Amino acid sequence: MFPTERDTPAPSVLARAVSVLDAFSPDDAAVTVSELGRRTGLAKSTVHRLAVELCRLGLLEQTPRGLRLGLHLFELGQLVPRRRDLREAALPLMEDLREVTRARVHLAVRDGVEVFYIEILGSKAYPGLPSRVGGRMPAHATGVGKAIMAFSPPEVPAERIRAGLTPCSPFTVVTPGTLLRELENIRRTGIAYDREESGVGTVCVAAPVLDADGRALAALSATGRSTQLDIERMGPAVRTAALALGRQLAAKRSGSGDPGPTTRSQSA
Repeated sequence: MFPTERDTPAPSVLARAVSVLDAFSPDDAAVTVSELGRRTGLAKSTVHRLAVELCRLGLLEQTPRGLRLGLHLFELGQLVPRRRDLREAALPLMEDLREVTRARVHLAVRDGVEVFYIEILGSKAYPGLPSRVGGRMPAHATGVGKAIMAFSPPEVPAERIRAGLTPCSPFTVVTPGTLLRELENIRRTGIAYDREESGVGTVCVAAPVLDADGRALAALSATGRSTQLDIERMGPAVRTAALALGRQLAAKRSGSGDPGPTTRSQSA
C-alpha cells in the first residue's frame, strides 16, 4: 500500500513557519504576504498569522514595503558552535591566504549533499562574484564540495550521486564515474579544482580541513575569474592554509591549546 494524500500528515505549525523563513532569497529587500503565500503554497491567511507571530519573536520585521528577515535570526546564527569556532580559527589564515593569492577566499562545510559557506573574504581583484555567506551550492559542482567529499566516508559522495549530479554550468561533472575518479585524485593530491563548474567564468582551488582521523571538517578555497586566476599555481598555498587550520582545530579539541609551529600560507 502506498500512502495517500489523506495518510500524509499535515505540516506542523513549526514546519510552516520554517517554510516562510526559507522563502526569502538574498535579493529580497522585502516580500509581501501574498508573494510569500505564492512561494510557500500556503494560504494567505496562514502566512499572515505566521508572520504576525514571527515578527513578535523578532524572526521577521514589518516594513512599509512588506516583510524582511529579522535581526534575531542573525543573532541566533552567531551562536552556532561549528560556525563560530571554525570562523574564529580560520579568519587569520584566510586573511593570509587572500594576501598571498589576491583571490576571494571561502570557508565552507558540508550540509547534506550541499556545501554551506560560513565565511567569505572578498577581493578587490574579483568584485561581483556571486558567492555569499550563508549561501549553498551542490557539493559536486564546487571545489570545496569535492575537497570535502574526497575526505569523507564513501556514503557521502554516494548520497550526492543518488540525489543527482545536476549541472550548474556546461562544465559541471555530471557522470558518477568521472566524479569518483576525480575524488580519488583529490585524495592523492589534497587539492580540488573547480574549472568553471559552478558557473561560467569562475574558477577555484580548494583543500580540505581535516580532523585527527583524516576526515574533512570543512574546506578552504581561493576563487577568481578564469581569465585571471592561475588555480594550479595557487594550490599549494590553499593546501598549506587548510592543513594549518586542521592542526589548530585538533589542538584546540585536545585541550593543549598549542598547535605547534604555525605554518603560514606560502606563495605558490
